[in-house]
Amino acid sequence: MNKGNEIRYDFIAPQRIVFGWGRRGEVGTLGRTLGRRVFIVCGSRTLIARGTVEEISDRLRTEGVEPITVDTVSHEPEVDDVDRVAAELRAQQAAQGDFLLAIGGGAAIDLAKAVAAMATNTESPTVKDYLENVGSDLKIVNPPLPVLAMPTTAGTGAEATRNAVISSYDPPLKKSLRNEQLMPRIALVDPELTVSVPPELTAASGMDAITQLIESYISRSAQPIPQALTMQGLKLALPAIAEAVEDGTSRTARERMSHAALLSGMALANSGLGMAHGVAHALGIHCRVPHGVACALMLPVALRANSPVRETELAQLGKLLFGRSPSTSRADAVKVLIREIESLCDRVGVPRRLSQVGVSPEQIPAVVQSSRGTSMSGNPRELTDQELTELLEEIL
Repeated sequence: MNKGNEIRYDFIAPQRIVFGWGRRGEVGTLGRTLGRRVFIVCGSRTLIARGTVEEISDRLRTEGVEPITVDTVSHEPEVDDVDRVAAELRAQQAAQGDFLLAIGGGAAIDLAKAVAAMATNTESPTVKDYLENVGSDLKIVNPPLPVLAMPTTAGTGAEATRNAVISSYDPPLKKSLRNEQLMPRIALVDPELTVSVPPELTAASGMDAITQLIESYISRSAQPIPQALTMQGLKLALPAIAEAVEDGTSRTARERMSHAALLSGMALANSGLGMAHGVAHALGIHCRVPHGVACALMLPVALRANSPVRETELAQLGKLLFGRSPSTSRADAVKVLIREIESLCDRVGVPRRLSQVGVSPEQIPAVVQSSRGTSMSGNPRELTDQELTELLEEIL
């Protein structure tokens, strides 16, 4: 948080954001501004089967851009995925005049961002050596290839972040490749692409966006512009997520959720996150809990844990988002906020207990140890291992 009356911050976002229903039709003209050859990373075989990727490829060809599909990823990107695809790009002599296009959820976009960096930074053949607090601690020196990101889910906001989250399961880790140059050059957000997302994924990804918005609002590094974006994002997402889950064809709900996810990406890229995401990363590597599900499960816990040190900010959210009178006490407004979030989780069907996602008591110590990372470092309240253990045991 800024101290006293001093305001100091940087703000980073994609150079260009193109948002709107059906605007994927502009991918050719946008791609032409980035290069003449594009490597496509796809996040779903369904997108290929439905002809979406071919439609995009045709539009690129029309504008003189040669499309090359290099990978389809249906899971959170792993070290081996990045290394394999980066090696393919290097074999094809990817260089200036080439770019990557990621179409899919956060997994596809993060994979593309990581590959874009590894294609031009070759001091080590494995991305593991470039991850935070892992391997050789190598740095991204050469500019990555440009990335055009087209999200097909409304959740991670990866189209507007400057990191790529990469996993490994032997040994277990989930760390970020982080550099300002990883920010996608263009974010092309077409909410129509999210219509086919099934209810369960709509709920999990949407709750991920909501968690990112709230955590960035109260983080240790919260900043004025991200906080303003956060308020707008929450005003859009909280009324819309249930409708998007219950009626996936609702244009209004899909537009609002896509916009909220985009704003959440910009907010977290500039303000960081907190406990819910820190634990979610650990649940992913040790228990294979999907990221959005883990975030949704942890959000009410994080709100309660942080309320003693962020009562003012959480009360602001409670009053502004849920129509409470300015005279409502801060403590009551915080209770309203937490109660409404819990009610929303129940309505969209996300789990509320760790046992529901297969977590056993024996896994808690490993989860606690692996929760210590960049996200947790932004949490406004210091939590000891014992305190975090107790919080997790309460929701087993």
